[in-house]
Amino acid sequence: MLTAMWMRADDPTPADGEVVPLRSSIELEGPFSELRAFVAGATGGTGQAIVRRLVAEGVPVRALVRNVSQAAGILPPQAELVRGDVYQFSTLERALEDSNVMLIATGSRPALDPFGPFNIDFQGTANLVEVAKRAGVERIVLVSSIGADEPFFPLNLLFGVLFWKKRGEEAVQRSGIPYTIVRPGGLLNAPRQGQAAASIVMEGPGTFGLPPKRTPGSILRSQVADLCVEALLLDEAQNKVVEVITDQSAPMMPPRALFASVF
Repeated sequence: MLTAMWMRADDPTPADGEVVPLRSSIELEGPFSELRAFVAGATGGTGQAIVRRLVAEGVPVRALVRNVSQAAGILPPQAELVRGDVYQFSTLERALEDSNVMLIATGSRPALDPFGPFNIDFQGTANLVEVAKRAGVERIVLVSSIGADEPFFPLNLLFGVLFWKKRGEEAVQRSGIPYTIVRPGGLLNAPRQGQAAASIVMEGPGTFGLPPKRTPGSILRSQVADLCVEALLLDEAQNKVVEVITDQSAPMMPPRALFASVF
């Protein structure tokens, strides 16, 4: 059960690493009650979906953002906004504070910034991992991408974006912190016209990709967010890399069963 009243602080322009605090009265019970989440990449499409799902579960959320005023217009008012950049290490330690789980949904735009894949997908992730280790974070969930194992996957033509995502995955795996790495297929904001949301298909790493592998499909951002948040609590998701798409003909399975099906 969750009862809360929230209000943003008056100052919309904090210094780097400073939290925009919320005044709240909150009583939280249930499986998510021990979580205090830090979300990097919170203003991206998948990051927004993750924040919304966490807020719906009553989890206190700190959202790392570059532009506080812009983020305030798109994220739920319950989220605490922390100004910083993943590739500026000095902004991260204070931002994390007492969070005990970290969700990373960052993503570069190599067409706009050719150095983005290195700075964000690799170095930014490595910086977040180092801060998480220092802060005693108990679980990391990273959103990566199908194709991260394939050097000749088409997305690597964009300044090696998947090559650097793979290096980011490795930083998470070396951290010693329990982790889940979720590699989605093509990300959608809504079901295709005339179709209902399809069932999630989850497989192990390297299942989807270039022939002879299975053709990558697509998945809703909200479905990826649901899996990421559920992974925080599931032993079946711990220390696994999973690839996820959707299929209209697949049976519906709860997250626990999906993660348990991958070895």
